[in-house]
Amino acid sequence: MAIVTPIDTKRSPSLPKAFLAGMLAAALALTGGSQAQEQAPGAGEAALAALKALYRRPDGVPFPEANPPTPAKLALGKRLFADPALSVNGTVACTSCHDPALGFTDGVQIGRGVAKKPLVRHTPHLWNLAWGAAFFWDGRARTLEEQVRGPIEDPLEMGESLPRLAGKLGRDRSYRKAFAEAFPEHPQVGPDQIAAALATHVRSLVSPKTRFDAWAEGNEAALTAEEKAGFALFNGKAGCSNCHSGWAFTDRAFHDIGLPGNDLGRGKLIGLPAADHAFQTPSLRELAWTAPYMHDGSLATLDAVLDHYDHGVIQRPSLSPDLKRVTLTEPERTALLAFLATLSSENPPVPAPLVAAGPAAPPAAREGTVISQKDKLFQPSAVRVHAGQSLTIVNDDVRTHNVRLDTGPQKFNSGAQEPGQSVTLPFARPGRYELYCGIHPAMRLDVSVER
Repeated sequence: MAIVTPIDTKRSPSLPKAFLAGMLAAALALTGGSQAQEQAPGAGEAALAALKALYRRPDGVPFPEANPPTPAKLALGKRLFADPALSVNGTVACTSCHDPALGFTDGVQIGRGVAKKPLVRHTPHLWNLAWGAAFFWDGRARTLEEQVRGPIEDPLEMGESLPRLAGKLGRDRSYRKAFAEAFPEHPQVGPDQIAAALATHVRSLVSPKTRFDAWAEGNEAALTAEEKAGFALFNGKAGCSNCHSGWAFTDRAFHDIGLPGNDLGRGKLIGLPAADHAFQTPSLRELAWTAPYMHDGSLATLDAVLDHYDHGVIQRPSLSPDLKRVTLTEPERTALLAFLATLSSENPPVPAPLVAAGPAAPPAAREGTVISQKDKLFQPSAVRVHAGQSLTIVNDDVRTHNVRLDTGPQKFNSGAQEPGQSVTLPFARPGRYELYCGIHPAMRLDVSVER
């Protein structure tokens, strides 16, 4: 079992006061606070508060309407997750690679499953996947119900077929009872029920609050001056927030960050060279417990990660435009590491108490035929058009986008849509369509086509 070495946030208590003050001032400037302070007292504090608000935790966990949580379903999913019977030879459980004591990872560079052979990629942690837009390092699963099937049926991982597993579990009286309680409307033990229960359990794995959350919620004493300076660097000079944004510290997009290797990741999956070598941004929550890092597990420590961003990036055409070279002074590096430590629990993390969110209200649709892409968003995110009209989508961003429509009778793939380019998509039939970006799949556009 891997041994976790917590980051020592007190290791440099003598950082110059001028440095710390400068970093805190930078945090205010990130949202225009330094200019605003000249115009109105307290404007800088308001700017910092607005920045902190971007990292506030949501009030509840989203669950799909087709698979709502119940105590019986959560209990069944947790039991299945820990049961080696899910593997073909009864030796590997989900917890074998996603160990709760290791932040739902396995603590090694590359894991092994029932085949006793190295897996293709590093085992990712499972924190906060309820908010995911695509799953696995390359995003090949669109939902958690689809994702949980993959490891069970992968010949290297668990090597079992879901129909055969359903038959095996169905011969166990206690499992038959548990499935009947979890799925009273469809009480059989079947592949869909297995996937639904496992997905429900994984959605419940929400990282607990840490000192950073206390600070974001208003407790100024929760972080040291050094850690606050690290927060300013994270959002400023270091550029970490370009990809590690939002309360879970991930944009849930795919980026080539210049690691060596021949794995084409997202690019191979969607057939787009602009996304070659791109892998999903991992959440930084509980990162002190989830080493080693990256899709290949090649970087053992956070110091090694910073070294990579300083001088290890391989230059190639698919490199993410959000990637910055992170060249920091020693005091800055120490402050950034101190801040990152505040995103992790001081003891082995336990999932936060589950509070399910109510159904999300759909975005209000606007009438119009022109959509902008900017800051990894479709603007607006919902639109109404009439059958026979076309929708023009303009890339006003600094990034390549890839507009896709995969469901329903109409299919569309824009290919690589570079900044400044536009694509036009005609809609002949009434209905509701969901477009997304193949590189930044959290970008969603609801299109209502009326007669």
